[in-house]
Amino acid sequence: MTPREFDESDARIRPGRRTRPRSKDRPSHSDAIQALVTTVDRGRTTCITNDGVIVTAMKAREMGPKSVVVGDLVNLVGDVSGAEGSLARIVSIDARRNSLSRTVDDAAKMERTIVANIDQLVIVVAAANPEPRRGLIDRFLVCAFHENIKPILLVTKTDVAAVPDFLHEYETLGVEIATAAIKSDSREADLAKLFQMLKGKTSVLVGHSGVGKSTLINALVPHADRVTGDVNDVTGRGRHTSSSAIALPLAADLSPAQGWIIDTPGIRAFGLAHLDSNRIVAAFEDLCEATQSCMPNCSHHEVGCQLNEWAAPKGVVNNERSARVASLRSLLELKDSNPPALD
Repeated sequence: MTPREFDESDARIRPGRRTRPRSKDRPSHSDAIQALVTTVDRGRTTCITNDGVIVTAMKAREMGPKSVVVGDLVNLVGDVSGAEGSLARIVSIDARRNSLSRTVDDAAKMERTIVANIDQLVIVVAAANPEPRRGLIDRFLVCAFHENIKPILLVTKTDVAAVPDFLHEYETLGVEIATAAIKSDSREADLAKLFQMLKGKTSVLVGHSGVGKSTLINALVPHADRVTGDVNDVTGRGRHTSSSAIALPLAADLSPAQGWIIDTPGIRAFGLAHLDSNRIVAAFEDLCEATQSCMPNCSHHEVGCQLNEWAAPKGVVNNERSARVASLRSLLELKDSNPPALD
């Protein structure tokens, strides 16, 4: 039997993956409507349009890995009716005025943006249980000053203990201090003052777990129904009750004029590795002025650093200034290492 001879007809030619060229033209989305992102959860984003319609949306593929966070102003297409089961599409994000970011893993310098377009950063600390810690407060202030966000230091549980003296040191930096009793007779008056501070602004509440953020939210926004938790008596740590950031309107009618308050999960570590050391120093005007006379490339830990003279002018130690310098140096030391829990 003569072996068969093969010719070109026996060769299988694999067709191209596309039989039709893909157009490079992209839709202009000129009909997109603007909306505010109020929460992001497992790929689904809840937004509220300028007309007050609450819409569920997902990010368009063409946006790539760009993340969407609470406070973003986004543009939507598709089903923006807000009807049950409807799903719109986010096609773009407007430029952010500012953002609050932290380093998740300082060793890898992975920056994570928490919220965007903020007017006020409300740093919530408790007068006791858990005790306020200077390290975390300073970390928040660095980000606030760097992003041009107004910081407010809110001390809760003032009916349990007095405001710690060291917190008043921040008033020299222009940080406004407010108080909020949890159960005493002054609670209503404290909340009224706080409401006026938040009215008409977009404010984000940050702080350790257990300091009373969710309790404050429920008092200021009665329809919020945020879950509250207790502080562990053994560890002194609060239990996480908020799993993701959420923006809530101060008015039940969703009126933007009344302002927005953003609740965030309790934070036990707030890395600053994504910021340059010079920016950290520049965030504190009183300390930055003192460092202007330092030697070039001063690490601010040397014996000849001008911060030493500022903290102890003419050899007389100023306790408040010494504490400020120690706090700054702690931030610089921890910037490139994993921040300890409850620092």
